[in-house]
Amino acid sequence: MDSSTFWIALALVLVIEGSLPLLSPAAWRRMFMQILRWRDGQLRFFGLCSIAAGLLLLWLAS
Repeated sequence: MDSSTFWIALALVLVIEGSLPLLSPAAWRRMFMQILRWRDGQLRFFGLCSIAAGLLLLWLAS
């Protein structure tokens, strides 16, 4: 993997992450307020699941 692949992946993450606030800011705000109410353990579990899903996708794509 070269550095251009990294920058392309980062750009895609930013496009995907920015799409919800652009298309539906009220829903994004509600979702963000809901996440703020989560306990630390819930946030850590969500982070762990996100990492696992990302690694699984990377493994399937390679």
